[in-house]
Amino acid sequence: MSDQRRAADAPTGSTDPAGAERHAQPRSETPAERRRRRAAFLRELTEARELRARVQPRRTKAARARQAVRMRTFRV
Repeated sequence: MSDQRRAADAPTGSTDPAGAERHAQPRSETPAERRRRRAAFLRELTEARELRARVQPRRTKAARARQAVRMRTFRV
C-alpha cells in the first residue's frame, strides 16, 4: 500500500504525539531548556554552514570576501 493511500485512510483524529504537542497550549519553559534548545539549534546551523562551504566552495569564497569588505567598512 502506498504512503499516500495510507495517509488518506488514516482517521482525521491523529494520535501522533508530536502533532498533539504542536497544538497544545504553550507551557513556560525553563531557562535551562531554552539554552539547551538554542545550543542544539546553533550546532545544527554551524554544521549546515560547514556543509554548504564544502559543497559550494566558490559561493563560500565570494561570501567570505563580502564579509571582509563589510568588516573593513567599520574599522577605524
